[in-house]
Amino acid sequence: MAIDFEIDQLIPATPQEIYDAWLSSDGHTLMTGSPATASPTVGAEFDAWDGYIQGQNLELEPGRRILQAWRTAEFDGSDDDSRLEILLAAQPAGTLLTIRHSNLPGHGMQYKQGWVDSYFTPMLAYFSSGDNGPVEKDATG
Repeated sequence: MAIDFEIDQLIPATPQEIYDAWLSSDGHTLMTGSPATASPTVGAEFDAWDGYIQGQNLELEPGRRILQAWRTAEFDGSDDDSRLEILLAAQPAGTLLTIRHSNLPGHGMQYKQGWVDSYFTPMLAYFSSGDNGPVEKDATG
């Protein structure tokens, strides 16, 4: 039985800043504190957390939405990729970042806390620090 969940966090940055960082190798690495490769191109593959997470960009709406095929090293070879939808909505104090994670395998609820620990917490620190200047926007991320 596939597992789905939704989680959100207010991040003190604009939707475009988060979007650009998420899809940039340097930006993703800086905002999470862990090595990543990313690209702002539909069809491009990505990895994060030193290869623990892998996937592919399926749909991109700049500054608004990212849809990715997503899996971790804990997925079995027979498991389908999950779907990760990242929604960015401008708010007076920043951006409401909503993660909709669907089609996860049986152990998938662990990723709900993983988003808090490995993304929301370091992103809050990064975007609150004032050290999050523009990230490179090129085909290689």
